[in-house]
Amino acid sequence: MSGPWAGKWALVTGASAGIGVALARELAAGGANLVLTARRKERLEDLAQELSAAHKIRTEVFAADLAQQDAPQQIFTFTLAKQIEIELVVNNAGFGGYGEFATAETQRLLDMVQVNCSAVVHLTRLYLPQMLKRRRGDVLILASTASFQAVPFISTYAATKAFDLLFAEGLAEEVRRYGIRVCALCPGSTESEFHEVAGQAGLVAAMKNRETAERVARVGLQALAAGKSYVISGIGNYLGAHAQRLVPRRVVTRITAKMFRPPTARSA
Repeated sequence: MSGPWAGKWALVTGASAGIGVALARELAAGGANLVLTARRKERLEDLAQELSAAHKIRTEVFAADLAQQDAPQQIFTFTLAKQIEIELVVNNAGFGGYGEFATAETQRLLDMVQVNCSAVVHLTRLYLPQMLKRRRGDVLILASTASFQAVPFISTYAATKAFDLLFAEGLAEEVRRYGIRVCALCPGSTESEFHEVAGQAGLVAAMKNRETAERVARVGLQALAAGKSYVISGIGNYLGAHAQRLVPRRVVTRITAKMFRPPTARSA
């Protein structure tokens, strides 16, 4: 119960599955109190009860769909009404979509941009002024190894994660002088529901060296506490993300296109 956020309140979005659950558990083990938010209220309540009992922390649950533009304001209003001072904002919620852009559902693409980008900006903007006044506070933003290059067939997702990485790095430098830490966590393939939701179950089955959500969560929180503006989880992911800088961008994109091309696109 002696983590860097012990006794403080952390807000975790997308806390009903995958890395979000792992982040909540890691924070709770370190003594942080939690506001958990996601769409699935029953999952949040079960997790809140589990963590409260196991770690003697305080928990609050607020069901919200960050695809809705007013959801960040609803979350902020909820914490204000509860007089909860959020010291750590974990912008974890996000989703992807796999397949050819031209045949993807338009609303799903727009919702992806809303959840992965707009909601991250909105929530951070709502909580940051309070942190600046206190001259303390932290923001963790879930980016991806897909942040570092274009990825055909998950083009929109990769673009949203590039946004998250650059937003986090720029903001980290902007607020550093106020004692505020901001970090982008960039995992590679991770054991979670993410790929099934994105429609990538078949593709991921062939991938090796997937990291656990628990390891990714631990790496991200340690990097944030250390004042890093970004971290890539896994040495293989780190080498891959940086090695592509030595290759022409178009070559990298062609290679990733071969890796991610769906069977229907191959036969076309």
